[in-house]
Amino acid sequence: MAKKPNILYILSDDQGAWAMHCAGNPEIHTPNLDRLAECGIRFDDFFCVSPVCSPARASLLTGDIPSSHGVQDWIRSGNVDAEKYAEQGKENPYGGYVDERKPIQYLKGKTTYTDVLVENGYTCALSGKWHLGDSVTPQHGFSRWYSIGKGGAFYYHPDMVENGKITVEHGKYITDLITDRALDFMDELAQGEEPFYLAVHYTAPHSPWEADQHPAEYINLYRDCPFESIPDVPDHPGLTVPPVYGTPARRVNLTGYFAAITAMDANIGRLLDRLEEKGLAEDTIVIFNADNGMNMGHHGIWGKGNGTFPQNMFDTSVKVPFIFSYPGHTPQGVVNHDMISAYDLFPTLLDLLGIDNRVTQRLPGRSFAPVLRGETMESRDEVVVFDEYGPVRMIRSKTHKLVLRYPYGPNEFYDLVADPDEENNLYDDPAYEEQIVDMRAHMERWFNDYADPDIDGTRSEVTGLGQLCRPGIYATRRDVFAARKPVEKPADKK
Repeated sequence: MAKKPNILYILSDDQGAWAMHCAGNPEIHTPNLDRLAECGIRFDDFFCVSPVCSPARASLLTGDIPSSHGVQDWIRSGNVDAEKYAEQGKENPYGGYVDERKPIQYLKGKTTYTDVLVENGYTCALSGKWHLGDSVTPQHGFSRWYSIGKGGAFYYHPDMVENGKITVEHGKYITDLITDRALDFMDELAQGEEPFYLAVHYTAPHSPWEADQHPAEYINLYRDCPFESIPDVPDHPGLTVPPVYGTPARRVNLTGYFAAITAMDANIGRLLDRLEEKGLAEDTIVIFNADNGMNMGHHGIWGKGNGTFPQNMFDTSVKVPFIFSYPGHTPQGVVNHDMISAYDLFPTLLDLLGIDNRVTQRLPGRSFAPVLRGETMESRDEVVVFDEYGPVRMIRSKTHKLVLRYPYGPNEFYDLVADPDEENNLYDDPAYEEQIVDMRAHMERWFNDYADPDIDGTRSEVTGLGQLCRPGIYATRRDVFAARKPVEKPADKK
């Protein structure tokens, strides 16, 4: 029996679909992502499941929706043991450990595709961000584990986790560190007879973006960039970030964001080069995508789904880059225009590898392996994708988008043909009433099929400020999510 292909899975953090040169942005330098796209298929309509990191990552691994796996906001607590974290890593300057208590494995009891891969002979290794709870303990099939203590870190002061110990690596650039260990894993695993799955999860291009956070060569690359590819508009009225990340800091933010991507791209080049040096390129599937999208001034937002309150579902928040390359097996230099969702990844991988697993039968996703084999996808009468972020849900077709905020709104409806930038909300336009009713019914039927009623996001108090524990297990519903304080309005001037 022929050996199954190796898999190199590269995941970026907070990268919009617009943030690649090969995706049409002339100002950003991504030669290695462009190189990867030339060797495979780039999807220009690939959607995350939730526009914030932890729920999106949980859905990628489980193939399930947040209202089923229970990770509905970014993980704010349960990443590390607070006492050991303080002893081993001191206080991580990126957010400290004030909310940490004891480690929580948020996906415990869930089946991930890495679990299935291990059952079918794969060896799995992780280098980089986990952010699904208990960052110190290897889990879900990973036998090699190099991570970070929490969800984020300063680029030059990361708290790295290895062999159960946390060490703050002062003066070392986290993107380089993640790549270095990934290359070590690749060298080791390439010597074995079993196929390997190597997950390389970068923190780039997540904030911080100040000049001292990234190598000078990449900051200097964008010193004189006009950033004409990015809208320069006033801050959104619902913006949740402080002024340091708002439009007044536009040049600092964009310079750092672009620099973080180009630095990551250079490291991706190191990974691709090593595959070629070791003669593994023809036997390895390479996948690149991001956990969620990102607004860097788009719509006046500096952030993703929780860049505003209430949370948003703009395409810039929910569309992510996705490139799939398997030389000799997939078409090369192809741009695919089908709408694909991240919950399709689990069944697609198993289909492509010829692994029969009953878990996928209960999942909402469908395999897009035919596209990867250069075949025609089975046609459907209507193709739509769904997203959720707590009480906010979206259904999107090629031409229209409906966003519902349960229970009180405000709701949104966009004609994406006439208004691709989603600037004109037509929800109250009588001309669209029948279409809105139909799309709402379709969406609610779909979520009724796949949501767990006990942890349904529309009944959860998700605020965008983070998740503190697993719902229904460690606390009552009210204690699961960080509370958002009411906005205090200034007193009327006399």
